[in-house]
Amino acid sequence: MPNKKSTSTVAHDSPISQKVATLPPSGIRKFFDLLSSIEDVISLGIGEPDFVTPWHIREAGIYSLEKGYTMYTSNAGMPELRQELANYLELHYDVSYRPEDEILITAGSSEGLDLVLRAIINPGDEVIIPSPCYVAYPADIILAGGVPVAVHTNEENNFVAKAADIEARVTKRTKAILIGYPANPTGAIMPRKEAHAIAELAKKHDLLVISDEIYARLVYGVEHVCFPSLPGMKKRTILISGFSKSHAMTGWRIGYVAADRRFIQALTKIHQYTLLCAPVMTQMATIEALRNGESDVENMVQEYNTRRRFMVKKLNEIGLSCFEPKGAFFAFPSIKATGMNSEEFAEKLLLEEKVAVVPGIAFGSSGEGFVRCCYATSLPNIEEALRRMGRFVRKNRPRAK
Repeated sequence: MPNKKSTSTVAHDSPISQKVATLPPSGIRKFFDLLSSIEDVISLGIGEPDFVTPWHIREAGIYSLEKGYTMYTSNAGMPELRQELANYLELHYDVSYRPEDEILITAGSSEGLDLVLRAIINPGDEVIIPSPCYVAYPADIILAGGVPVAVHTNEENNFVAKAADIEARVTKRTKAILIGYPANPTGAIMPRKEAHAIAELAKKHDLLVISDEIYARLVYGVEHVCFPSLPGMKKRTILISGFSKSHAMTGWRIGYVAADRRFIQALTKIHQYTLLCAPVMTQMATIEALRNGESDVENMVQEYNTRRRFMVKKLNEIGLSCFEPKGAFFAFPSIKATGMNSEEFAEKLLLEEKVAVVPGIAFGSSGEGFVRCCYATSLPNIEEALRRMGRFVRKNRPRAK
């Protein structure tokens, strides 16, 4: 009997994962696509140091190439680097990690965050994150199969997540609390009292804490609270950090995760199947940064502090209310007095005055009504940008009825 041609149609799924297809693009990237088409812009948008990596650190990377150190290292990173990092954490934060099995060197803190979330999340697990927050937090949680749960912070409480607000969002599906202080985009820091309260909450509900401390060295007149150093928290805290901000090493892509051995073992499984190891020349440069880079960090922090004070003062003077950020290199002024939403404000400011800031909505719904201004650019640039912003605000101030 001859075969009959089937009249049924076969539905073909998209070749793109549904999870990826439905993931919204970064609000920052959308804005910077517009920025790239305009010349002579003063950018207060990119969260990157304007300092060049100090010469002695660059020289260590060059030396490694000259000597032919171009091979793989251990998955976990060079033993010498892990030992220097353990010394560094002990010195600055009074927290001890075994270099042999409690530290993993990663390609930037971004890889570290991705590894952590993929290692701990089962499908449907919830991760609580204070908002506004770094744009990658909710996206990385979703890509790992989890559900991001936002806890809104506001200017009245200095954008600090309160333990009571976090506890109100805890459910049977909650796996972890992901915090990032000093904070991007707000510049907020976590006071010790509130950190203790969150630590007690994590113990009470048997939750993990993922602490992104990439801006830990950039604090001004206050202490940074290293979360795993809190009593009883080292075992349940996964510390993520790196050297991009503190040592002006963004393009080197070097970071680390420090945690209990069981977590590092799980992370290393993923790391060895994806990246294998961080580049050896970058690791050798970082050894030099840890051994001899302290004065570089202190000089950069001093310069950032000068810019920070100037920016916050001028923002308030031109009518953009701004609380005082005590960490990172961001100010997060309110633009509510202009009557515009954050995307409208940022786009008009760019087109009319050629100054780039980032809309607060890019960092979550609680960022609406604010914009992020980065002071990791020269003081003359900041002065001119704020002069233009003042003119823009005066011109666009709502008229009294």
